[in-house]
Amino acid sequence: MKARNPWQVTRAVWHAMFMREALVRVAGDRLSWFWMLFEPAALIVIMVGIRSILRAHISFNGVEQVPWMVVGLLGFYLFRENMMRSLNAIDSNRTLFAYRQVKPIDPVLVRFYVEGILKTFIFLIFISGSLLLGFDLLPDKPMLALFLWFSLWMLGVGTGLVLSALSTMIQEIGWITKILSLPLLLISGVIFPISNLPDNFRQLLMINPIAHGLELLRGAFFDNYRLMPETDLIYMWFWILGWVLMGLMLHIRYKYRLAAS
Repeated sequence: MKARNPWQVTRAVWHAMFMREALVRVAGDRLSWFWMLFEPAALIVIMVGIRSILRAHISFNGVEQVPWMVVGLLGFYLFRENMMRSLNAIDSNRTLFAYRQVKPIDPVLVRFYVEGILKTFIFLIFISGSLLLGFDLLPDKPMLALFLWFSLWMLGVGTGLVLSALSTMIQEIGWITKILSLPLLLISGVIFPISNLPDNFRQLLMINPIAHGLELLRGAFFDNYRLMPETDLIYMWFWILGWVLMGLMLHIRYKYRLAAS
């Protein structure tokens, strides 16, 4: 029998781990799909309800409130789930490291792929549901929207690569990340527009690359959406490439320590 080359071995490992991870995420809990759909839907209903009670403006930068929030919230969840689920990816699959073909980075990469597929499918469900409810959520620039969705996923991948290595070696990193997930939602322009803030404060918040990704994604979905002047795709990709490079370096440098931690 002909020996398999390294790429064939790696592909077989990823396929097996993907099937295992997908089954756990989708079929591991009877309420898995319910919670995936309920969390963003509940937050959107609550925020729309609060603004309706306060009689606040129901459009943001030329876009209706509900479509604006759906795009921003699901774009943020795409990033957040990659970041959060990378924290225990290595520890949860530690028994697999008894096989020399499995490396610590493998379960991390597989989780990114699974989350990307699930969040994309959920986004399509929300788009279909919004259309049925009378909200126009079809992207005006489909190819650009797809690229920016990929960019937000890559930002989560880069951040997750770094955190998966650091949190395995330093447990406190995982705790800090979980604590910061809610403030990150608030300062990324997910549930309120950063453009309404004073200039100095807005420029400070726009240091956050997630805010750039969400603004650009909304701009790709809605032609009449007014982007903030600070929005910059190149700036966002500097962060993506920097995080990915740093994450890969950490996994290569500490691969034996990660497997033994």
